[in-house]
Amino acid sequence: MTTDAVLANHPFTLHRFPLEQKNRSLQAWDSADEYLLDYISEEYQSVRNILVLNDSFGALSCAISTLYQQDEQLPCIHFVNDSFVSTAACRHNLKENQLPLTHISFLDSLETLPHAVDLIVLKIPKNAGYLQHQLAQLSHLPADIPVIAAGKAKEIHTSTLKSFNHFLSEPKTSLAVKKSRLIFSSTTNKPVNSKFPVSWPLESTEMTLINHANVFSRDSLDIGARFFINYLPAGKKPLNIIDLGCGNGVIGLQTLKRMPNAKVTFVDESAMAVASAQQNVQHNLPERLSHCQFTHNDCLTDFAPNSTDLVLCNPPFHQAQAITDHIAWQMFLQAKYTLRNGGELRIIGNRHLDYQDKLQRLFGNCKVLGNNKKFTVLSVIKRS
Repeated sequence: MTTDAVLANHPFTLHRFPLEQKNRSLQAWDSADEYLLDYISEEYQSVRNILVLNDSFGALSCAISTLYQQDEQLPCIHFVNDSFVSTAACRHNLKENQLPLTHISFLDSLETLPHAVDLIVLKIPKNAGYLQHQLAQLSHLPADIPVIAAGKAKEIHTSTLKSFNHFLSEPKTSLAVKKSRLIFSSTTNKPVNSKFPVSWPLESTEMTLINHANVFSRDSLDIGARFFINYLPAGKKPLNIIDLGCGNGVIGLQTLKRMPNAKVTFVDESAMAVASAQQNVQHNLPERLSHCQFTHNDCLTDFAPNSTDLVLCNPPFHQAQAITDHIAWQMFLQAKYTLRNGGELRIIGNRHLDYQDKLQRLFGNCKVLGNNKKFTVLSVIKRS
């Protein structure tokens, strides 16, 4: 969707990604972005090297590019994000607002942060463990770099401030404006290592799962995956399989174990998820690593049509703080495009989401493989 924003007194046209989503009530910026930008435009007028963490759709990067443009020279921005979608949205919105990409370095969540920065701005992520990981990264930077964080007031807890205090200088907070709040801190050059990745034994197996900070159900096997494992394929067919929205890769990993001739492609929009999946295959089934691909992507965008035998998926029903089914619908549409005729999409979902009706309309068939009080496992076949 396209929306017009005014950020730090500058107008912008911003798109929320993916572009095809139909929920027009969602916008590509929020009041925390507005508050943060208003503050730094008043208090920091001469910075040139800025580290931007967790900019959801590029609103911060677009506004900062304009705020600190001097004599046609743009500031140097280091954009850090775990999300493929967020990075794609930032690139798109910069172009939409006639801002070049040459002044921005795009880094994923596992890359080393630059040290030569004048200001750090951070949108507080929903995942507290991921925030701790990022603050640990910041603790390794030179001392006295200002850190300005922004988030919804209801999501800034005492534990949030304790995390800042553990890794950075003692934080202070602003008054709430439009239900958002700022946190003020700075680097101290007293490095504290992150506790991530974490690892734990996978129940009823000899496997150990390794999980980076921003991976869904990072500390234990989630109940959906536990139920889905009972309905994974087995056999000796040399199938091409996609673990879509793979997370730590447990579904694809279990499938590799049950299907000795299969090839599995692990796909997720989180860089940390893809890295976790690759480490888990390498650690637990190293002999199968050559049969795997690991792809950081927006669902199955740009995958070849009619190229896959089976797609396994536990679709999310939220994007950041927004509850939405557009990601699931995108996964279903792209799975149909990617599957060969006779290929199968097999999913697990919460029963109340009514995926059965969506899949029946899209594929013309839908079979219930199993269910319990919370989840249902569904299978659909692509027919010509």
